[in-house]
Amino acid sequence: AFGVIADIQFADAEDGHDFGGCRRRYYRHSLRLLREAVRAWADESPPIDFVLQLGDSIDGQNARRGEAESALQQVLAVLGELSVPVHHAWGNHELYNFSRARLVQSGLYSRPAGGSDGPSDRECHAYHCSLAPRLRLVVLDTYDASTLGTDPGSPRYQESLRVLREKNPNDDLNSPAGLKEPYFVAFNGGFSQAQLDWFNEVLKFSDENQEKVIVMGHVPIHPCASNGVCLAWNYEAALSVIHSHQCVVCVLAGHLHDGAYCLDSHGVHHLTLEGVIETPPESNAFGTIYVYEDKMILKGRGRIPDRVMHF
Repeated sequence: AFGVIADIQFADAEDGHDFGGCRRRYYRHSLRLLREAVRAWADESPPIDFVLQLGDSIDGQNARRGEAESALQQVLAVLGELSVPVHHAWGNHELYNFSRARLVQSGLYSRPAGGSDGPSDRECHAYHCSLAPRLRLVVLDTYDASTLGTDPGSPRYQESLRVLREKNPNDDLNSPAGLKEPYFVAFNGGFSQAQLDWFNEVLKFSDENQEKVIVMGHVPIHPCASNGVCLAWNYEAALSVIHSHQCVVCVLAGHLHDGAYCLDSHGVHHLTLEGVIETPPESNAFGTIYVYEDKMILKGRGRIPDRVMHF
């Protein structure tokens, strides 16, 4: 069993709204909802084995307020009350607050320190680990190709900007207005070829060892588990890797605060978790997933519905 939570986006700030000005965001309350989730997970019986934090743990406004470090420490302190490992995905809001180089030195860097468990690029926050016999977790970095958190003089930034401008002629690169492919916006990102090649090798290993694989990352990689905008730039390449193997049973993501779900044509479950940040203080948005030989059962809290995912 394991806990799941997405888009906490904590800031020590009064309630506000999303960029469209119509969705309420509960910045300060999100930390209290996280505490409630941690308490609930601590009371689980049998106990949970780990937690997946699906990205955007703190809000981008912390950078403008000079509070990025303190906000992150408050979130990590609450998660640190757990007696089990926490696996972190990096989201756009982490990259609004910190450079990739700084995140490598932070408590959000859950990639193991040694070994060959991830791509050779240490700033690519992708890795895999065995969770239980014949059960593997793969954490993907959905901003490996991105203009966020990267030195504008770096090849990563220049190539990402080239791709983005080629697909998005808008002055505001966060605007999907008029785009044929509306997911080519700066608040999304994508996968380098090096990460995709690594991902393919991991799934090959899991196929050969008859493992089931859970994949997690911040940005959804299936259009039907998205609103059409919150979607990885080269999602089709990631799906192609998954669909060329038999082992992946579920892909978990955040980013889209409304949440979404689909079972794709290859029998892979894509679950996008509702975000804590837009959850009213009297509700919540987290869950516990129980893994069996032939299925996963999500017990949701608050805004997150229960779900049975067979494989």
